Amino acid sequence: MSSDSLVDIKRYPFSGKSLNDLRSNAFAVGGWPLVYVLSDEKKLHAYIGETTDALSRMGTHLKHDEKKLLTAVHLITSEYFNKSATLDVESLLIKYMAADGKYSLLNGNLGLSDHNYYQRDDLYEKVFRDVWDALISCGVASKTLNHIDNSDVFKYSPYKSLSFDQRQGLLTILYELLNPEVRNVVIEGGAGTGKSVLAIFLFKLLSKGDRQIDLRDFADDEAEIQSLIDDFKNNNPDPSMALVVPMTSFRTTLKKAFKHVSGLSPKMVISPAELAKQHYDIVLVDESHRLRKRKNLGAYFGTFDKSCEALGMDKYACSEVDWVCQQSDKAVFFYDKGQSIKPSDADSSVFDRLKTAKGSVTHKLLSQFRVKAGQPYVEFIDALLNCRLDHGERFSDKNYEFEFFESLGDMVDVIKGKEIETGLSRIVAGYSWPWTSKKDNEAFDIEIDGVSLRWNSTNTDWINKKDSYKEVGCIHTTQGYDLNYAGIIFGQEIRYDKVSESIVIDKTNYFDRTGSQGIKDPEELKQYIINIYRTVMLRGIRGTFVYACDPGLQEYLKQYIPTYPRKIVAQDNNVESLVLYENAVPLVDLQAAAGEFSDLQNVQHESLVPVPDGVILKEGMFACRVMGESMNRVIPNGAVCLFQQDQGGSRNGKTVLVECVDGVDAETGSRYTIKVYESFKVEDEEGWRHSRIELSPNSDDESFNPIILNDDEVLSYRVVGEFVCVI
Repeated sequence: MSSDSLVDIKRYPFSGKSLNDLRSNAFAVGGWPLVYVLSDEKKLHAYIGETTDALSRMGTHLKHDEKKLLTAVHLITSEYFNKSATLDVESLLIKYMAADGKYSLLNGNLGLSDHNYYQRDDLYEKVFRDVWDALISCGVASKTLNHIDNSDVFKYSPYKSLSFDQRQGLLTILYELLNPEVRNVVIEGGAGTGKSVLAIFLFKLLSKGDRQIDLRDFADDEAEIQSLIDDFKNNNPDPSMALVVPMTSFRTTLKKAFKHVSGLSPKMVISPAELAKQHYDIVLVDESHRLRKRKNLGAYFGTFDKSCEALGMDKYACSEVDWVCQQSDKAVFFYDKGQSIKPSDADSSVFDRLKTAKGSVTHKLLSQFRVKAGQPYVEFIDALLNCRLDHGERFSDKNYEFEFFESLGDMVDVIKGKEIETGLSRIVAGYSWPWTSKKDNEAFDIEIDGVSLRWNSTNTDWINKKDSYKEVGCIHTTQGYDLNYAGIIFGQEIRYDKVSESIVIDKTNYFDRTGSQGIKDPEELKQYIINIYRTVMLRGIRGTFVYACDPGLQEYLKQYIPTYPRKIVAQDNNVESLVLYENAVPLVDLQAAAGEFSDLQNVQHESLVPVPDGVILKEGMFACRVMGESMNRVIPNGAVCLFQQDQGGSRNGKTVLVECVDGVDAETGSRYTIKVYESFKVEDEEGWRHSRIELSPNSDDESFNPIILNDDEVLSYRVVGEFVCVI
């Protein structure tokens, strides 16, 4: 633990005999609020709690049948703790330790609190990071917070705070599951309204298990929800349950998430066809708008027909919606009409009949909390794609990056930079190019303005595949997933017609065979394709970037989306010719990370880039693009910057480009970052030498930390250049 940590963690044996050991801890006996972790290294069970009376609370746990078998207690204390803070740290630890996966939690806490309090953002965010780092040091946790934040296990964990809409939806479902007159519940909500989280939360809540569910964080709803759960479990002590997920890739991801949640199993997540094998008490269907009918099924025709035969249904008249209804006593459908994207999807009329049928009820989720821009962004995208915006109306939100790119190469570069900075940043395109690389992995599928790209190399869990940020995903590999940043390519199948002032579809450039066969009405195909782009444009939590192939669509989108600053290059005779070191410098093909060090990369001169008037050029100067937010007080994310080759001498306080050379050879390339340089020196019998070097961020985001290079690490790093200016 670092000397400037805001917290302290001490480990004690957990037994009746060792309670006296706790008396030596001033926080434990002084009535201070603290957080604790009980654990057992052999069985890998743990329990997390908070208290102001540690001795009494440990005595209570020693009388509990399960908790008394745990072997160690870690007391987490801090002079900064108050009751609100310890409740928050406890809640966060349950969320993150459940996703970390090292221990199976005995906690019954579901729907954890997400309340605000004094200095929560300014101080206690750092307090929790210190807690987590210390737990990693103690061996209680294993993965970093950033890694967990980007993991599907965390995103789909039932240990989550629920929004007001989700809590009301939960109450509706629980009441209807207890109502003998109701068989089907339809939960409607657009992309990002939390349907998947609610589905998994509900599944965990209702699954069998003898652990006491702790619902204290539901506040005013606690007693009502607990009463409903008790009634349900009295009526259904051992319910057979299944979570149906129609899409193969998303189903695989949720199976992985269920594997790491105590009381849940990957076998509980099934395909629609598996319904033919068993009747269930309760079936939950996530992404139910992707349930299918017998149309354009490709290789799935055989499975569909066999399932219909096993269920005694007319394969030409039924859909997978009927399978769910027949094979369950109660069914809960999580549905979004706007995410139906293929003619094989069950018709919206099927769901209309289901919602109005006797024994069915419907509830709507309204709040949008995937994208940081919220519901206004969702409404803007819907109006944009349906040409309903006023001329010149633009969307802007300080918490969300939303830009149109005139250069696909620039967008690809920015997405790669975001992948380095935050992870989960992907390129997604409309199905406007054949999948040539499926059979020839050396071939490129998409070639635009000198940029060559390949489609996703796998259909299963592509989002989480290593190096998937170098490929292009489609609707089938991204629907249901969250991204930090999404770069959307509007393909050649979608255009803007200036005469009719509407978006039009070119079917000849749409290569999703099962997505277009049998469609005679052009408006029907247009609606599917609009739904596809709407869905993928709602994947990015932090930002969405857009590029369009059609010139007319480019002009249309640029009216409403802020344009990303394009590289300045001389391309015609009206532009002054570029002369090296007179009005231009080499643009070096590397991306310096304004964050941690960037990926391994070779360095090559890409082209010349002009330098603004008034900048005095010297031989050896060069430019490169800087990605990330850790230098944003001086260097905007994605900016091209001018550097002077390092000349030695004092660099203290200067912004420098640094290369990590440790263990890197000429074939693999090197890694780069840009930071403020500060050297600390000591004098010994051999003269002056570095004791340490600090490479510090210069950002309005205080989450970035300095990179500290100690004496033995200094030789592994080399200053390449000094920052001159942004150009």
